[in-house]
Amino acid sequence: MACLVVGDIHGCYAEFQTLLDRAGLSAGDTIVAIGDLFDRGPEPASVLAFFRTTPGAHALMGNHERKHVRSWRGELLPAASQLITRQLLGEATYPAAVMFMEGLPRWWRLPEASTAHGFWEPGVPLEMQREDVLVGTLAGEAYLKARGCWPWYAHYDGEQPLIVGHRDYSGRCQPFIYRDRVFGLDTRCCYGGALAGLLLPAFRLLVVPSRGDHWGALQRRYAAMIPPTSRAPQDD
Repeated sequence: MACLVVGDIHGCYAEFQTLLDRAGLSAGDTIVAIGDLFDRGPEPASVLAFFRTTPGAHALMGNHERKHVRSWRGELLPAASQLITRQLLGEATYPAAVMFMEGLPRWWRLPEASTAHGFWEPGVPLEMQREDVLVGTLAGEAYLKARGCWPWYAHYDGEQPLIVGHRDYSGRCQPFIYRDRVFGLDTRCCYGGALAGLLLPAFRLLVVPSRGDHWGALQRRYAAMIPPTSRAPQDD
C-alpha cells in the first residue's frame, strides 16, 4: 500500500485535490498531512471536512492548529490568520473544528519514515519529544538554539527518515532534502508557492503549483475585521 505525506495545506483545498489526483492513490492507501491544515488559505471548511470524513486520511497537529486550541482556551490572543479562518469556518462549525484540532497527534510513525510538523531534539526518542519542538513553536526553536541544536535537521539522529513541514528550508518554495534523512515539505502554497507531497514507499516527490497568493488576498478581503493586536507575531 502507498502513503501520501502532504506538506502544509493551509486551507489550499484546490491544490490539495490536484495533488491527490497526481498521486493516483487506490483504495486502502493512506494520506498523512503533517500539520498546518488551516489558516492563510481560502477553503479551511473543505479541508476540515475531508480529514474528518475520508477513510485513511490522517493529520498531525501543526503550530497553527495549536494556536487555535490555545486561543480558544484563552491562553493567547488569536492572530489574524486564526480570526479569518474562524470567519471562514463559521461560528456554528468553529467549536467542533477546534475539538478536531485538539485531538490531532503530534507525530506519526510509518513503516518507511517518521512524521512531525516542526523540529527534532537529538538524543530524545520520538515518543518523548517535547510538544513545542515537534509542533514547531517559537519556544521550541529557542529551546533548541539554547542547546546548540540549530539548524535542528543537521542534528537529526532518529532511526528512520523524518518528514516535516513548517518551514521552507529551501528558500525557493521547493521540497528540502537533507542527506536523505530529513524531508521538508513546506513549499508555501498559501503564499503563491506550491503544495508538496512525498509518496511512500518510493519516496517520490510530487509538487503542485499554487493558484495564487491566497494569504495576501484574504488579508485584503478581511482587513477591516482584524484588530491591531492580532497583526503582531504570536508566541508560537
